[in-house]
Amino acid sequence: MHSEILSQDGYVAVGLTEAPVRELFPGIRLRPLWRDASGAHANVLEMDAGSSWPHRDVHEPGPEEVYVVAGVFHDGARDYPAGTFLHAPAGTWHVPATTVGCTLFLFYPRG
Repeated sequence: MHSEILSQDGYVAVGLTEAPVRELFPGIRLRPLWRDASGAHANVLEMDAGSSWPHRDVHEPGPEEVYVVAGVFHDGARDYPAGTFLHAPAGTWHVPATTVGCTLFLFYPRG
């Protein structure tokens, strides 16, 4: 049964350690997990303690969905602990940072 599920067209399973790692900025790493032909994609973002985005992160062309998996995420205005879900509509922005480090699951339904 398990192999039948995974053999369905479009069904994807990726282990975090299998995802390639790309350093975006010092102490901030992106692990792409999945991308659809439409541009929708999912990633894991790892931020070391004391790291921050060097500029505004503008959500274009669509929204950004964020789930704080571990640690504490700061969006430039307030802290969000593990277990928090954030929805950032298209055109909004934040300045990601963390004092203690965090791991985020990111989903972009429109690219």
